[in-house]
Amino acid sequence: MALIAMTREMGSLGMDVARILESELRVPLVYHEIIENLADKMRLRKSHVIRLLDGKANLFEKLTADKTSLSIFTAGEILETACKGAILRGWGAAHLLRPVAHSIRVRICAPFELRVERMMQRLQSTDRDAVAAEIRINDEAQSAIAKRHFGVDWMQPENYELTLNTERMSVAQCADEVLWLARDPHFRETEGSRQVLSDITLQAKVVAALRADAATRALEFPVEVKLGRVTLLGMVANPAERANAGRVAASVPGAVSVDNQLRAISDIGRPVRE
Repeated sequence: MALIAMTREMGSLGMDVARILESELRVPLVYHEIIENLADKMRLRKSHVIRLLDGKANLFEKLTADKTSLSIFTAGEILETACKGAILRGWGAAHLLRPVAHSIRVRICAPFELRVERMMQRLQSTDRDAVAAEIRINDEAQSAIAKRHFGVDWMQPENYELTLNTERMSVAQCADEVLWLARDPHFRETEGSRQVLSDITLQAKVVAALRADAATRALEFPVEVKLGRVTLLGMVANPAERANAGRVAASVPGAVSVDNQLRAISDIGRPVRE
């Protein structure tokens, strides 16, 4: 099943490309659809979450949002959606799906002045300065979000299989390039690539479950998953935290087993009882 992760610049016509791909590949185009679940998990209004992820939140909204939880829950929602096949627009999907061999990561771009002209026409505006300022704000917000939540530069071409410039390529030509790659055997979904996607999805779900549970919300430690088997690594303060982490991880659907290798700091140096 096709799996496309796409980023686009405002005014690049990336949305038009995505709609063609949605029709040809017969998989859903996903953007705001994950907002409702994120809002429920973070106990925020949907509009609040949208502004946070679009980089348009005001100071109060930024101060009252848990940015770490936002990153964790966003990753979980993206990967769960990816397991069903989708065209994922934004949200750091291109970074999250890097390990998945059958994913195709695409960036749609265009020169700044051309994007300004297109947006002026779309908005029926004659205020070039205002439109240009809005595009700059959007570009800066996307860059900041990608860097803060995923540690990547969203404009770097090495983060994508395809970087397509709509200055000289039509929307249809861009879509054809993506479709050609989607039909290439190299990007065909295999049992191995499905397993990788399943494992990183389960990993994200375990991390999200730990963040959502009151007893483990403050804990931070590595979680590894291979073939559905979850391994918890690192240090916690005491045996109770270790037990709670194991309980939460074991409750996540899809976890075949949990190897709780967490060490309690309170136990270090204690004599081992025979």
